[in-house]
Amino acid sequence: MLFVTCLVDQMAPQVGESVVRVLERLGVEVSFPRSQTCCGQPAFNSGYRADARPVAKRFLDVFEGDDLIVTPSGSCAAMVRNFYPELFHDDPKLLARARRTGERVWEFSEFIVDVLGRSDLGGRLEGSATYHKCCHLLRELGVDRQPEALLKGVKGLELRSLSRAEVCCGFGGTFSVKMADISTAMMNEKLDSVQATGARMLIAGDAGCIMHMQGGLRRRGQDTEVVHIAQLLDRATVRPTP
Repeated sequence: MLFVTCLVDQMAPQVGESVVRVLERLGVEVSFPRSQTCCGQPAFNSGYRADARPVAKRFLDVFEGDDLIVTPSGSCAAMVRNFYPELFHDDPKLLARARRTGERVWEFSEFIVDVLGRSDLGGRLEGSATYHKCCHLLRELGVDRQPEALLKGVKGLELRSLSRAEVCCGFGGTFSVKMADISTAMMNEKLDSVQATGARMLIAGDAGCIMHMQGGLRRRGQDTEVVHIAQLLDRATVRPTP
């Protein structure tokens, strides 16, 4: 089951399309519950837990079942896996459902490497790239080696080291709105590091981080392309039409 997330649905549908294509090339049957909405993270992170609960409960209802749930967002995966138990701690039935659902949730790169057991997808893509380690993916899920393994498996891709790759880009969801000046300063520090690599492409695993850094690069007049890892793997593994 694909949990596409709000930002991908509204701002970057091409990421979701790439996720589906890559997974189907790997032999995965992908289903998409059309009634899915938000996981409740924006309200939860802003302190509005009473508002987050019905949204999170809807997620549990929509994704009820035994199928694994794959999402192209470490942030949203962390919300369901790590914070639903906190959100429903006072309701034993919902808490049990939240824990069962959380066990079925996998971030995209994590699913490919740890569930499917694949890192080299047989792809090829010429060019230079650098990789930003998104905060929730790294800190909340502990996903680090998986995306790097997938990128190293792409033949022809020159992966350049990013200084302080683990430092936040400044997005942080509502943080970028509430603390815009701090957010912008953090982004500029990150983009300085990106530009220092000279890479033509910046890769990340969360649509929010991508949107934030992409906007910053455009304002700088830089043409560095910012892509989700699913998009890169999609390009690398596409088969030419006979």
